[in-house]
Amino acid sequence: MDDLYRNQYRITSSRLAGYDYGQNGAYFVTICTKNRQPYFGSIEAPASNWDAAFLRPTLLGEKATEYWGAIPQFAPFIELDAFILMPDHLHGVLLVDKAEPVDKISAPAYENRFGPQSSNLASVLRGFKSAVTTFARHQQLEFQWQARFHDRVVRSAFELEKIRNYIVTNPSRWEKEYENGEGLYR
Repeated sequence: MDDLYRNQYRITSSRLAGYDYGQNGAYFVTICTKNRQPYFGSIEAPASNWDAAFLRPTLLGEKATEYWGAIPQFAPFIELDAFILMPDHLHGVLLVDKAEPVDKISAPAYENRFGPQSSNLASVLRGFKSAVTTFARHQQLEFQWQARFHDRVVRSAFELEKIRNYIVTNPSRWEKEYENGEGLYR
């Protein structure tokens, strides 16, 4: 049974097989709260104008945004790009730039090697999620993340622009997509 681990379960990886997530590149990530609980706030639309919709954050939402902005302080090889916090998830683009002369938007297929996992996408997001969780616990706020995260290796400048637009317009689509369950990332 190849699909089981110790004859019980097997969780397949959602990562791009053979790809080194520590190399220079652009990464589109989505991180969700457990059971899509709206811990971060609520979407409001002035006078039902969904084109002007925005997140009214909770204290936890404010801290999550603050901690996202602080990522380059503990991971100086990360540059932040587009970002949006939604009631039950966030989207962000992270640029890994380790001062190597590699185009940040190209995604060559490098073989993944076993070794220290301290300077890659997963370690950065693990630190971010941990900081938000720690804050919530210190404030005695109910909060849990969904396990893992969704990612996409951005392969071109055109794709990056599409992702940026998707992120920026996410609040304006909230009512339609949330109520109807549409959209891959909401």
